[in-house]
Amino acid sequence: MNLLPSGICFYLSVAICWLTAEVDASWWYMGTLGSQVMCDNIPGLVNKQRQLCRQHPRVMQAIGAGMKDWISECQHQFRSHRWNCNTTARDHNLFGRLLLRSSREVAFVYAISSAGVVYTLARACSQGELDSCSCDPTKKGSSRDAKGSFDWGGCSDHVEHAMRFSQAFVDAKERKERDARALMNLHNNRAGRKAVKRFMTLECKCHGVSGSCSVRTCWLAMADFRRTGDHLRKRYNGAVQVAVNQYGTGFTAAHAHFKRPSKNDLVYFEDSPDYCIRDHESGSMGTGGRVCNRTSRGVDGCEVMCCGRGYDTSRVSRTTKCECKFHWCCAVHCRDCHQQVDVHTCKGQT
Repeated sequence: MNLLPSGICFYLSVAICWLTAEVDASWWYMGTLGSQVMCDNIPGLVNKQRQLCRQHPRVMQAIGAGMKDWISECQHQFRSHRWNCNTTARDHNLFGRLLLRSSREVAFVYAISSAGVVYTLARACSQGELDSCSCDPTKKGSSRDAKGSFDWGGCSDHVEHAMRFSQAFVDAKERKERDARALMNLHNNRAGRKAVKRFMTLECKCHGVSGSCSVRTCWLAMADFRRTGDHLRKRYNGAVQVAVNQYGTGFTAAHAHFKRPSKNDLVYFEDSPDYCIRDHESGSMGTGGRVCNRTSRGVDGCEVMCCGRGYDTSRVSRTTKCECKFHWCCAVHCRDCHQQVDVHTCKGQT
């Protein structure tokens, strides 16, 4: 991916960042340069974030390096949709003016980014990459589960520590603002953090004579980040449109027949654009040039993806491995097969 937050702002120039319209969450543009200069030059950070950045440069490096993972996950989840979590070059918040809206897509971006920070930090702690944390120190002694007793051992992912740091750093700007949009961001940030913890699993190793499991050593481990992405995508599908309550402290459903949002739901204020055409004001990149499936009736189908504008078809040559055969002992030999396939791409706006 060539639109990673790991240096565009600094390699293209800090000046570009200052000239763009200021949008929340510019911490997304942190790179892997964990120096005080980086902390001082990232536009939009509040004092609390700058303070944490200076105090924990290696943590900032880990966050910057891990951004590609949650961006990739976001793009995977929406790969077949009109909005495909596309990033915007030369923009200090990565997603352009899309973030000026309060749509369900923005809700997902905040949730997946917050989850990504937790996942990245917990993994870095467990792998010994940070001096400030390691494995979860509370997982010691003995415990029980449905299969019986076990001893804590190995290295349990320290998700609680990662969640606390993520909350302190990621939420700092919203806690300072405390307006309606800040409440929305805080809610979705928390939903993202909780999603990582939701999929912690107990992994065990058996010990005993002849492979018996008379003694078990167990540890808590995070599931693959794909499970968090899948969960948040479901929350996106069921996101709740809300309004701020009369006290300005929480939400009510925007419509009488909508459910009241739970802490695990994603929330948003305004309807999304259709993302059919390129529109700078709404942050829509349009679907012109996007690949579509001519035979599909779903969201990836040419009729839906191209918004009724039609599509162009081109024939391209693809090379795949075929006629693979296993040769004793340890080799698989394949042929290169060439085939002509039709690729359909949406017409641009006229």
